[in-house]
Amino acid sequence: MATGKINVSVDNIFPLIKKFLYSDHEIFLRELVSNATDATLKLKHLTSIGESKSEYGSPIIEVKIDKEGKKLHVIDQGLGMTEEEVKKYINEVAFSGAEEFLDKYKDSAKDSGIIGHFGLGFYSAFMVAHKVEIISKSHTDAPAVHWTCDGSPNFELEASDKTTRGTEIVLHIADDSTEFLEKSRITSLLTKYNKFMPIPIKFGTKTETLPKPEGAKEEDKAPTQEVDNIINNPTPAWTKQPADLETKDYQEFYRELYPMQFEEPLFHIHLNVDYPFNLTGILYFPRLTNDMSVQKDRIQLYQNQVYVTDNVEGIVPEFLMMLRGVVDSPDIPLNVSRSYLQADGAVKKISSYITRKVADKLSSLFKNNREDFEAKWNDIKIVIEYGMLSEDKFFEKADKFALYPTVDGKFYTFEELQEKFKANQTDKDGNLVLLYASDKEAQHSYIEAAKAKDFDVLLLDSPIISHLMQKLETSKENISFARVDADHLDNLIKKEDTQISKLSDEEKDTLKKELEETIANKSYTIQLEAMDSSASPFIITEPEFMRRMKEMQQTGGGGGMFGMGKMPEMYNLIVNTNHELVSEILTTKTAKKKERLINQSLDLARLSKGLLKGEELTNFIKRSYQMVK
Repeated sequence: MATGKINVSVDNIFPLIKKFLYSDHEIFLRELVSNATDATLKLKHLTSIGESKSEYGSPIIEVKIDKEGKKLHVIDQGLGMTEEEVKKYINEVAFSGAEEFLDKYKDSAKDSGIIGHFGLGFYSAFMVAHKVEIISKSHTDAPAVHWTCDGSPNFELEASDKTTRGTEIVLHIADDSTEFLEKSRITSLLTKYNKFMPIPIKFGTKTETLPKPEGAKEEDKAPTQEVDNIINNPTPAWTKQPADLETKDYQEFYRELYPMQFEEPLFHIHLNVDYPFNLTGILYFPRLTNDMSVQKDRIQLYQNQVYVTDNVEGIVPEFLMMLRGVVDSPDIPLNVSRSYLQADGAVKKISSYITRKVADKLSSLFKNNREDFEAKWNDIKIVIEYGMLSEDKFFEKADKFALYPTVDGKFYTFEELQEKFKANQTDKDGNLVLLYASDKEAQHSYIEAAKAKDFDVLLLDSPIISHLMQKLETSKENISFARVDADHLDNLIKKEDTQISKLSDEEKDTLKKELEETIANKSYTIQLEAMDSSASPFIITEPEFMRRMKEMQQTGGGGGMFGMGKMPEMYNLIVNTNHELVSEILTTKTAKKKERLINQSLDLARLSKGLLKGEELTNFIKRSYQMVK
């Protein structure tokens, strides 16, 4: 049996690194600025523990464009490198200096914020440059060095006359990457990836207006001066302790994250945990609409203040991806390009923590100021209802603060609903039936009919409410939901049901037969009911089960899940036997008039239900005008 080591030729791996290491070439700048940040933070740590005699001062990172020379410079005032360190960290592909540094200083450097993971970030420069130079002076007394490589495995290393501490990377931009010599392109990249890096980043200068000198005239122009253009905020709000921030600080940071968003967020949740993983961040609840599709990808993922992605799937629970804000964690495992998340146990723990933290915040808001919570309910309900559907642990907590408003603007928790309605809204089996409307205006006549019978009606109008009702009916005992225009309403036991039909049994049989013969559409099941004479003569209801399944089909569940295909149209036609018009239909001798009365009454009921459309609606309008004449 033969054993040995696999030999990886640099001649073979270098072109792969150059071409395929990163899916998006633009992130070379993120990597180089991250390396510069690491070099600066390393120096900060060594000076703090007395292992460097260098004066830390107020270092910055500078990015410069030389458009004529087709060069891009990234300059730091950090640790710098000796000749031996250049050979070790640059010439040994994938050797991570950051990893070695953290391992060497262990506990004392764990909170230093050092970014590097793989030691490959530097080589991303060759994706956009045909030649790269490194000019570096160590914080020690070692002489400065100058390293040059043209993208092949060959390099040159010589002495340099650099006298100041730090490292300068010079990229000779390739002809196919000249976009990275444009000021606007570099500005957008620095803003995207490095907006919250912990070391100030200079890119060019800007003009600053100074106060007018004393005694200056009103028409005199104020003096100006050129100052460094620092493009980042090194201490964003999420890196601070909640106790050190006020509401206005959170609002200002929200505007910094979303400068084109003019509405203030409803409230925020500050994430801050260091065990069993490190996680910081701020999540904001914006005003949400019922359109769930346009809200995602608003949460930004950072790792040690370096932007990674706005696709936080897996880390942030799906139901919270409609929120906005920032999540930052050094413990989120990323692949070599820091561009994709690797799902593992740590990610799942982070997701669970965020779920719990949000639930606790919502519970606190509900308990501390219920009135304010109720006022915000319509703007946050879609997140809470989605969470109750998708996360069982969230459902358990949210069951205490999720609200169910009535059409009259009163709010109840589920426990309060059961207590209030159980005496009046039960079916013949003793089960609580919760009536609700999904469209207050469209279902107005049905709401009024229910209220006339002393029933309470909830207003549940989110696009996923059908799914949530299914879950509530499954998890709770002896309760069901029925839309106010559903058939369940007819099965409720009334508190005072004294209505007696004015028609005899024989007249009822005759009426039902005539209705069945006249109504051509056989999707209607005719039911005769004695109601108050002021109630509508014809009312159309829909079987709750069939209607709900259709709704769930439209929102990605229900019938589609069970392979039912399109649900059939089925309706109940409730005929009020105590209404004057129904008596007239029964007693009219002229067949043509009887047919016209039945069809007109049916069409009015269909119009109320939103079922009258197209040619049938046109014919109804013509017939109505003729009857008016």
